Amino acid sequence: MQSVSHCNLCGSVDINFYHSDKRRDYWQCQQCDLVFVDKHQHLTPTQEKAIYDSHENSLEDLGYKQFLSRVSDPLLLRLRVPSSGLDFGCGPGPLLAKVLSDAGHSMAIYDLYYANDITVLRDKYDFITCTEVIEHLAHPQTVLTQLFSLLKPEAPLVIMTKLVINAERFTNWHYKNDQTHISFFSRKTFEYIALQFNCKLEFIGNDVIILTKPITQHALSEELS
Repeated sequence: MQSVSHCNLCGSVDINFYHSDKRRDYWQCQQCDLVFVDKHQHLTPTQEKAIYDSHENSLEDLGYKQFLSRVSDPLLLRLRVPSSGLDFGCGPGPLLAKVLSDAGHSMAIYDLYYANDITVLRDKYDFITCTEVIEHLAHPQTVLTQLFSLLKPEAPLVIMTKLVINAERFTNWHYKNDQTHISFFSRKTFEYIALQFNCKLEFIGNDVIILTKPITQHALSEELS
């Protein structure tokens, strides 16, 4: 077992061993509570994409649409029509973007492997969705900083990911068995993120998290003028 030097999210060096299985070791940050796999046990991009290619998430998959409704239903209740959104990490079948587009919103999509158009990362959005993505990130702090920079004031970042409960449950947790999953978040981790980005934090059900960007003083001045 190889020790790690710092947390992949907050950079803290206060790291404790968390769990080992047949394939990987898991570590937990004592500052932000992130549980993560160190980089020396990550898959290569080629190995990672091969696993993504095996997923069957088509635009006609009603079961997948129902799964994504855990994000789309609460989000649509919050949005004005029309709003502009970005589905970050949309995968090969951008069904969530289609659902939101069908509801009257203009949607951009981005995915490292399937929709790698970096021009969409230069605009500002009324909302961003990030479903079943954040657990794949080797550098979540960098990506979160980028996503918050793309949000307009008072705009939500809607994340879907399974949450770490405790070490005992983690031992038999199916979610960790996917080798493309390398970062595991808890409620405490999202509380840390909300504090760092000065965001409003909401938990919807068991696996949907909404982080709402605050209105800036500059934006407030423009709104009042």
